[in-house]
Amino acid sequence: MIETNGVHTAIVMPLVSPMKDWRSDFPTHDLRDPYRPYTHVSVSWGEREVFLNTPTWGDITLSTIAGAVVGGDSLLHVAHYVRPAPGEDLRPLLITEAQYAKLVTTIERQVVTSQGRETYPGYFGNDVFYDAPGTYHIGNTCNQWTSDVLAAAGIRTGLWTPLAGGVMRWVPADR
Repeated sequence: MIETNGVHTAIVMPLVSPMKDWRSDFPTHDLRDPYRPYTHVSVSWGEREVFLNTPTWGDITLSTIAGAVVGGDSLLHVAHYVRPAPGEDLRPLLITEAQYAKLVTTIERQVVTSQGRETYPGYFGNDVFYDAPGTYHIGNTCNQWTSDVLAAAGIRTGLWTPLAGGVMRWVPADR
């Protein structure tokens, strides 16, 4: 599934599948609420200061936006869900097994090993942030990351998708 909050997008996958068990990369003991029966994991990438200092859009400042546009360090945002229901902002994306294998491989390249990364508390009990490679800037946004991961897996998406709508327009809402 692909999810959006209208500004940011993420890729939602089964927590455990025959192809990948994400629990070793994103252990629930990193969460404040580790004991729920999580079934899915949401992964996105973004600018460190925006992620850590804007738990709500009301918290964003011009200096935070300016820093992100010019360039900033990046983090992965990982949320765990229990049986997420499809909807307008959480759309199923039907892909082949081969595409999912490529998707997994591409995301795995963004995961810093647990020995070499810091974790940062998320906004809620079911999410967390991790150090990630790459530099965020106007040409390499959180939504472009989602689009690039999908494209690397052979999934049709836009060439330049700096905004959430640019990603979501490639994911039909009526599946």
